[in-house]
Amino acid sequence: MGRPRLADSQPHAKRQWRRARIGAIAALTLLNAAPLLAGQKDVPYPSTDLFRRLQLDVLDCGRENNSTSCDAARKVGDPLMDHPRLPASCKDLLWTIREKAVVAPTNSFNRREALNRAAADLMPVCRERDAVKPAAKPEDKKGPSLKF
Repeated sequence: MGRPRLADSQPHAKRQWRRARIGAIAALTLLNAAPLLAGQKDVPYPSTDLFRRLQLDVLDCGRENNSTSCDAARKVGDPLMDHPRLPASCKDLLWTIREKAVVAPTNSFNRREALNRAAADLMPVCRERDAVKPAAKPEDKKGPSLKF
């Protein structure tokens, strides 16, 4: 059969058809995203110890260039790529680690530096930010004054 055709003489009906279709698409999108959005609050943020272990594994991979240290770095970093609470900048670093933490035929300076840079940026970029507390107002110890 197919979709019913609306005559060109009915522009109002065409507009209503488009609005209904857009509304249905938006509703389905929100219904599909609802479980993802609801689950974000329940997932705990990765610990600082986990990021520190990853940092040390990445540094070892850059220095030693062997499968043991590089596999350990990728093993710790890969699951964090899908973590819902990590910011995009942290996931960019994790992607860099994932791509660079492989055994290379020669341990070049550029490879080591890329891994060292990613390891150094890992803690400042990925650790959980503390809630910002409003600054306390200083107490006025002068007492009341008259301002003219």
